Amino acid sequence: MQRIVVIGAGAMGCLFAAKLALAGHRVTVADVDQARMDAIAAQGIALSLDDGDFAARVGACPIAAVDGPVDLLVLFTKGMHSAAAIASAAHLVDTGCTVLTLQNGLGNTDAIAAVFPRERIVWGVTDFPADLHGANAVSSHGQGHVWLAGLIPAADARARAVADILDDAGLNARFAPEVEAMVWDKVAFNSALNALCTLGQVPVGRLHSAPIRRIVGTIMDEIAAIARAEGVAFDRTRTMAKVDFALANHTGHKPSMLQDRLAGRRTEVESINGAVLAIAARHGLAAPTLELVTDLVRLGEPA
Repeated sequence: MQRIVVIGAGAMGCLFAAKLALAGHRVTVADVDQARMDAIAAQGIALSLDDGDFAARVGACPIAAVDGPVDLLVLFTKGMHSAAAIASAAHLVDTGCTVLTLQNGLGNTDAIAAVFPRERIVWGVTDFPADLHGANAVSSHGQGHVWLAGLIPAADARARAVADILDDAGLNARFAPEVEAMVWDKVAFNSALNALCTLGQVPVGRLHSAPIRRIVGTIMDEIAAIARAEGVAFDRTRTMAKVDFALANHTGHKPSMLQDRLAGRRTEVESINGAVLAIAARHGLAAPTLELVTDLVRLGEPA
């Protein structure tokens, strides 16, 4: 049994916390939403999957109240909150824990590495869908995967161990040395699908039309050029295959960006789309379709 702390009790944080708790691990979630913490502490997390409904006993408290030993620290906050969230966990550095990020966007590992040693940081991506219902209920329908690796080669042994823990919990995880390219896959995927779902206020399945697919394809072409300028081996075919997978398997899913928009919260548009556009500007590259979609999402951000 591992002692696991998940920072960020949104849809993905609750999904992973519940699955890990059901696998027998001692799991605590930490979040700044006190009402959510109170609900989870009192009732656990209600998890709805394709194969049934489950109740996971999960602890909940402020991150400052968590003390060692901790085996695994999982960061699932929105990208714009990464630096503050990981700084709040600085007192756990001496526990020797591994830190895992499967967050959306770019720049999260830099925030973590400002606090924790790089040889203990594991990063990756997941395509599990997750939708939050109320304070302590989450659903995930359709297949999903996790790919991860060490941030540096010295962390790969930790990454393999984390992959085993997640896989044993039914999270379909594997060690993937090519994870940097896969992070860019996910950024490209989110820059297109999350943004378009947010603009249309529709679930993923509604994007399955020829005009929308042309927009997605154009965004992929633009991001492929930006990734190549960064020295990343971006595989457009692989990314479009993931788009097709989502359109076929996650038809009713509302991406987190859309969930935030519907709830009146700030979205992750800056840490996803905005981060890619900043890199494009640094290389003197134009990305007009991505920029247009991004600016339209920005238009709806709360003041």
